[in-house]
Amino acid sequence: MPCHRTFDAYLHAYLEETVIAGEPKGPLFRTIARGTRQLSTTPLPQENTYAMVRRRARAAGIGTAISNHTFRATRITAYLKNGGTLENVAVMANHASTRTTQR
Repeated sequence: MPCHRTFDAYLHAYLEETVIAGEPKGPLFRTIARGTRQLSTTPLPQENTYAMVRRRARAAGIGTAISNHTFRATRITAYLKNGGTLENVAVMANHASTRTTQR
């Protein structure tokens, strides 16, 4: 997936500092095992990630409503504004039709 070079660096650092790099089929965002302060193999529930995004947006002074989907929409918009094709975006977004992507 195309991504900003800064995000790419952060993501690789995260993967290298965790056990996740050795588990390519495992979840990217995970819960922390009780009493261990270590990542578990259990995926972080969607509602938890949504709450985390909202908390961090508020802490950053972002007053606009924001969610996990905001990042997806922003990525698609940025890709298109930088010359990406609608067909590639539809594949990236896992949309069956480019009509869905155009919305």
